[in-house]
This record gives sequence, structure tokens and C-alpha cells, in this order.
Amino acid sequence: MKVEFWFDPACPFCWLTSRWIDSIAVERALEIDWRPISLLFKNDTQPDSPFYEPVTRSRDMLRVVESVRAAGQADRIGDLYREFGRQIHHEQNFNINMVETLQGLGLDAAHSLAVGDESFDAAIRLSMEDGLSLVGNDVGTPIIAVEVDGKRLGFFGPVITEFPNPTDALKLWDGYLTLVSVPGFFEIKRTRTEMPGLPPL
Repeated sequence: MKVEFWFDPACPFCWLTSRWIDSIAVERALEIDWRPISLLFKNDTQPDSPFYEPVTRSRDMLRVVESVRAAGQADRIGDLYREFGRQIHHEQNFNINMVETLQGLGLDAAHSLAVGDESFDAAIRLSMEDGLSLVGNDVGTPIIAVEVDGKRLGFFGPVITEFPNPTDALKLWDGYLTLVSVPGFFEIKRTRTEMPGLPPL
């Protein structure tokens, strides 16, 4: 099954959910298309916001993601996101050395030039708008979409704060598929009382 997963590297909730879906991809035969959504663009984050610096840096990372995609290597974006997430959320390092990161993954270091290349912003915005067209604007990250009975459907989330054990990880995916396939279903929600924990690397 093809799965579209919209991510911003800065979001810790998105990071945890991405590790969950990665953990079940083989068992549920999921082919994940990692797609960009910029919280800087979506929320029109201003310089006086405490989130401005991290989402600006992650926007720059998404430019690199789109450079890799434009080079015909979309299949490597998951690896790139995993490395971004490892450095940001496990090492608390937003000041990523892009050349070393790309070279460590066997990708062309020239993609690092995309950090300052605004021409990639159009692709980021188009992808973001595509995801939001499925779920509306009153969401954050991640967004996940699948095709059910020939119809492309998506939700914001799931938002989790603990990495599920293998049994629960599969139950969560199966529950997602059940909910997304029910016509007229929109939302289940409760107030978050804790920040996400770190997933295993």
C-alpha cells in the first residue's frame, strides 16, 4: 500500500509518528512517500516567535529534500529525514553539517547548496497545499494519506507520545485504516498532557 507522509523535521510529534510508521512498513507492506510540509510557511511564523529559528532551519532542510527529489532520488528521502531527525531530536543539534550528512548517506554533497535556494520553496508549498487539501488547515504535522477504494484519504496524525510496542504499533495502523475508510468520520481527540518521548534509533 502506498502511504504519503507529510513531515517537517522540526516537529517532535511528527518524528515519533514517523518512527512508528517506519517500524511497521515491512509487516504491512507500506511504500512510504515522504513529502514536505513547512511549519514556517503554514503558520507564517514570524521572527519574534520562539519557533522561528527551528522552523526556518527545517525549511532549509526541506529545500535539500526537494533537491534530492529533483535529482530522481525520492527513494532516499526517508533516509535523509531519519538522519535529520536523529541529529535534531536525539542529539539536540539543529546546526546540521549538511555536507557531512549528505556524504554520510552516499548522496551528492552539492545538494547542500539548496539550503539557500529559494527556488525549492515552490515545490515545498505545493506539496504542503496538497496535504492540507485532504485534511484542512486546522492541523499540524504529520499528515498521512492512503488510497481506499480508489479514493485518496488523509488525516492529521496519529499523534503519539510513546513509541508503541510491536503489537500496539500494528493495532494503531489497522485502526487508522479503519477510521480513514469510514465516510463522515472526522476526529477523535484528547488534550495532550505530555511531550513525545524519543523513539528507538
